[in-house]
Amino acid sequence: MCNLTAMRKSVAEVAAHFRVEVPTFSNAPEESYPGTPGMVVREEGGARVMQSMTWGFPLRLKGMSPSARPKPVNNIADLYKPMWIGLARKPRWRCLIPLTAYAEVEGPKGARTRTWLNVKDQPIFAAAGLWRVSDEWGAVYSMVTTDCNEAIRPVHHRMPVLLLPDEYDHWLNGDFDSAIAFQERRFPDALIEMTRTDEPWIKREADVSM
Repeated sequence: MCNLTAMRKSVAEVAAHFRVEVPTFSNAPEESYPGTPGMVVREEGGARVMQSMTWGFPLRLKGMSPSARPKPVNNIADLYKPMWIGLARKPRWRCLIPLTAYAEVEGPKGARTRTWLNVKDQPIFAAAGLWRVSDEWGAVYSMVTTDCNEAIRPVHHRMPVLLLPDEYDHWLNGDFDSAIAFQERRFPDALIEMTRTDEPWIKREADVSM
């Protein structure tokens, strides 16, 4: 499951790609983990806007101390689930998650490394997402995932719902059936590029996927 994303372009380059104004403030780092800020593009009043939000919907698990930090639900495995369907039915809560790549973990415990995945010939692309405003962390987002294609199967059985530029408006403004169709489709194998590295996988707080 995707627990690490990268945006290695400037805020101005990302804004130009998504045809939005450059935000006056952003605390999104070059790499994002669940529970940390990431960049999001959404629609407001018929226009696209870009802003940083926390990656992951806050969830309090049964038995957690009231003072404990909620778990970030950073991946959406099934848009039909009660947690997601109300948001997914309303285009206003859909968003684009700008990426230059995302990573999966490989290797044995204690020596795990990052394998980066990106879309061929797309210096910037997007993953489908949902967002909302939370009491705990303000604006938050989560990434929609789907079954992997054959190109990604060597590293994981799931992958983000990846979007090409001519699909952005369809995800943001399509009906619920269109959103489901994106989650059920198979992304073309030929469009995936994989780069295995020796970069260590820095262990972070475990995510929750629903």
